[in-house]
Amino acid sequence: MKTTENYLAEIKEIRKMMEESSRFLSLSGLSGILIGIYALLGAFAAYQLIYTSRNFDIYSSNLIPKLIFIALTVLAISLVTVVLLTYKRAKKSGKKIWNPGSRLMLLNLAIPLISGGILIFIFVFRGIYEIISPACLIFYGLALVNAAKFTRQEIFYIGLIQVFLGILAALFPRFALLLWALGFGIIHVIYGAVMYFRYEHQTKA
Repeated sequence: MKTTENYLAEIKEIRKMMEESSRFLSLSGLSGILIGIYALLGAFAAYQLIYTSRNFDIYSSNLIPKLIFIALTVLAISLVTVVLLTYKRAKKSGKKIWNPGSRLMLLNLAIPLISGGILIFIFVFRGIYEIISPACLIFYGLALVNAAKFTRQEIFYIGLIQVFLGILAALFPRFALLLWALGFGIIHVIYGAVMYFRYEHQTKA
């Protein structure tokens, strides 16, 4: 006959299977660290561009195309890094990277990101540049909050921090680049380190 411990073990296993089927838990903490480093390098490049141009107005029409190029480059490299490292981690743990949990996470992540990206480009074409940094942080934060229920809960709190930093960037546009570097750079490095040592490092041990 089954003991109480057997029933509890079975319930725990069923719960784990249900969680894995509805949530994507293979996100790489190392990718978070690297994304943060890329963002800091991008922010440094933007700072150098602004400084060497001797035009300390971050929203100068002469600088905006170059700053957008730097941001898009950082985004592209970050996306490639996330996909490769997450795929590697999922494969190593014997899990599929494309499952119901990952599909739901990507859908909920994409809606705020795509709508926010479209809105940003509309304002850019209209010459309203002050919206770029705050909108990037806010829509990215909302995307994380929206997708958190289909992945690690820590993502939810990271999203709230990004939204808060975006609001600060709107209130204090002079510090927009610094807040952008803080949100996409330092916060990602901290998040990635926490995720790595909380989940991946223990798994290896």
